[in-house]
Amino acid sequence: MVFSSPIFLFLFLPVVLLGYLLVGTLPNRKTSLFLRNVLLTIVSLYFYAWGEKFYVLVMLLSIGITYFLGRVLATAHAKLWLFLGIVYHLSILGFLKYSGFFVEVLSNLGLSLGSYHPPHLPIGISFFTFQAISYLIDCHRSVTKPQQNPLGVALYISLFPQLIAGPIVRYSQIEKELSDRNHSLALFDYGIKRFVIGLAKKVLIANTIAEFVDYAFALPPSSLSLTVAWLAIIGYALQIYYDFSGYSDMAIGLGAMFGFHFPENFRTPYRAKSLREFWRRWHITLSEWFRDYLYFPLGGSRGSFFETSRNLFLVFILCGLWHGAAWTFVCWGLLHGFFLALERGAFGRMLLKCPASIQHSYLLLVVLLSWVLFRTENLQHAFDFYAALFGANGEVISDPFLFLRLDREVLFTLALGISLAPFSLVPELKTDTESSTHAAVFNPAYSLLTVTILLLASAKLASSSYNPFIYFRF
Repeated sequence: MVFSSPIFLFLFLPVVLLGYLLVGTLPNRKTSLFLRNVLLTIVSLYFYAWGEKFYVLVMLLSIGITYFLGRVLATAHAKLWLFLGIVYHLSILGFLKYSGFFVEVLSNLGLSLGSYHPPHLPIGISFFTFQAISYLIDCHRSVTKPQQNPLGVALYISLFPQLIAGPIVRYSQIEKELSDRNHSLALFDYGIKRFVIGLAKKVLIANTIAEFVDYAFALPPSSLSLTVAWLAIIGYALQIYYDFSGYSDMAIGLGAMFGFHFPENFRTPYRAKSLREFWRRWHITLSEWFRDYLYFPLGGSRGSFFETSRNLFLVFILCGLWHGAAWTFVCWGLLHGFFLALERGAFGRMLLKCPASIQHSYLLLVVLLSWVLFRTENLQHAFDFYAALFGANGEVISDPFLFLRLDREVLFTLALGISLAPFSLVPELKTDTESSTHAAVFNPAYSLLTVTILLLASAKLASSSYNPFIYFRF
């Protein structure tokens, strides 16, 4: 069940919001919040079980072990318990996500293990595993106190708005709101607007572009002209941005509806002028997770240029593997690590002296070329696609149906996506939402725009069954 599906929009979400509202009418604030947390935990587990019937047991086991280990981290042998907790979570993730990849590697080395069928990859396991690990590490570092109530850990890990695609929320970021959070018309209104903006990005832009992009990447690269190959990779860059940032907007909006403040995950990344800046704007919660729990412990940039480069390469190889168990993702991580290391040296200093247009063009070229590795199925496919990008096929198009996919709607959406990418489309959340007046919350013009966008997105969903979500793959 994805946020952009009709069953979520018109059945699951309204029923949950109604139940949440009714429970909130109880006179005792403490009891009301406890029951609201129970309700959110139950519906979150149901939400996950909808798509992962068996693997909800894996999540429940993760919750139980994380709660237990969080408690015992305050006792003796804390480092041992932390080590065991990290090993457990990474072992489950490794087996479910990477066992097939490693068997394939061994097979290529001549070490066959017979017929092995890798397990199904559970939705969102990379996200809730990282949340569980960050909770244990933060408890060990005394960044936060271990949760005494198992319901708090269960809700933190399973909370459905951020469960399957992030943002990767740290326990300390919502610790107080798990036990005592405020609800207001201003925050709820912000949540609705943020959700609808995300829905529009996902449905009206990403989904429209995706039909052309998926068709182009399914073709043999030898059938793509230079122009179409570049349109395809630019289209994919826009698709993954609007798809994932739109989903993050929906998650943040849903969190606000239930009184939670989730961290931002995207800040107009294609405006960046270096890869370092790009990673401060793209999938922010993931890059900050790797920075705080891997890069800094390795030494960060405190050592020599060689040591810093080594740390960057290691972090981004693991970042690539986090996204998927394939050599293309490893190479994607290596490419990012390479340019990030370059930017730490003389190349980076030279880049800073260049005009802003040169810096921006450099960033876009590196990111676009790296997206080829992210999107293609294997290295041979990637090499062939690079050949098409650099003119190996000329302008000859051998597929007669390609232009049926590259119609006026797609071309308009590509242009719209490029035009909007440098701008933040999300509404601003006022710092003091509790003091906002009713009139300030319900701005007629903004409300009309929100309703219009919702109707357009709903009409798009009703007219097409094509509703992919890229990060289900990770």
